[in-house]
Amino acid sequence: MNSLQNRRFVRPRKKLIETLRKKGIKDERVLQAIGTIPRHKLVDTALHNKAYHDTALPIGMGQTISQPYTVAAQTELLEIIKGEKILEIGTGSGYQCMVLCELGADVYSVERHSKLYHRAKEALREFGYKAMLKVGDGTLGWSAYAPYDGIVVTAGAPVVPEDLVKQLNIGGRLVIPVGDDEKQMMMRITRVSENEYKQEEFNHFKFVPLIGEKGWGE
Repeated sequence: MNSLQNRRFVRPRKKLIETLRKKGIKDERVLQAIGTIPRHKLVDTALHNKAYHDTALPIGMGQTISQPYTVAAQTELLEIIKGEKILEIGTGSGYQCMVLCELGADVYSVERHSKLYHRAKEALREFGYKAMLKVGDGTLGWSAYAPYDGIVVTAGAPVVPEDLVKQLNIGGRLVIPVGDDEKQMMMRITRVSENEYKQEEFNHFKFVPLIGEKGWGE
């Protein structure tokens, strides 16, 4: 049954990769990672026919599994080198976390909802991915394992949380969408030295809000 199911998704998965390529994703490692992950197993059975569409899908708790293009774009901006330590803010379904693992990153991930945390933890275990997960306020980062070579925030922030910037390694990159509740600008902040940072702006996106002490209020 599983092999039949998996065969059913081979063509849609390939089509998704072609869509991402046409939209401008150039990093073949990122495309290969997205093409490897069984996204259909991270959503409700009723949504299986949309699992490889380039769209966000609901996963409960008012959250979504991110649009594949968004995941690819953020991951590409991180410019991950195998073995780097990456912090993800907002585990959600575990989809972005799996992409980071596929790229050989040492992944740490913080999720606000304990229900999603447990579900993502089980999915990661089932598919053989190893990552450190915890329930907590992602706007505060995860200082116990800092500094990080990369931090990716999978929700829209009103401002850049200072705790995240401080938890970057020298040369580390923070990829975060910042804006209001309508749209956010994707930003990459690179820690050049102890007190010097380089800030770059990319395209506009729309994310669920980043809730927490240094984000949007409850």
